Amino acid sequence: MTYDEEQIARLLRSLPPAPEAWVEAANSLPSVRRELDTLVEQAERDAAYRVQLLADLDAALRTAGVEPRPEVIEHLRRRLEA
Repeated sequence: MTYDEEQIARLLRSLPPAPEAWVEAANSLPSVRRELDTLVEQAERDAAYRVQLLADLDAALRTAGVEPRPEVIEHLRRRLEA
């Protein structure tokens, strides 16, 4: 089965709107990524900072203005331990 652009647009319009939490999460992604990149860059330049950061990722994320959700912590830990 194939659909043209108008059919796809009609089908998309028939879907319910995305939950507000999804929209908020999607909107926050670029700034969260920037903050994580900044933390990783600092940790790559400064070994002592890296040790301190790994010792308390929750606090580091809060200080950076990022909610320390488990998936964010795990992502940051993987980047720092790589």
